[in-house]
Amino acid sequence: MLVLSRVVGELISIGDSISIRVVGINGNDVRFGIEAPRHINVHRNEIYERIQRKLARAKKSVE
Repeated sequence: MLVLSRVVGELISIGDSISIRVVGINGNDVRFGIEAPRHINVHRNEIYERIQRKLARAKKSVE
């Protein structure tokens, strides 16, 4: 795992096409802005896990 320190306004780059910008810090809350190509889905982890469970259930019902 890579651990970085950033201040508001600074970027983290992932590959050539994804950037994460720290847009705000309020106590323990950090806000990020994520720029990625439209074909790359970006979700909070709890939403991503919900989507994966739904896809797994759909796959089982087809089998």
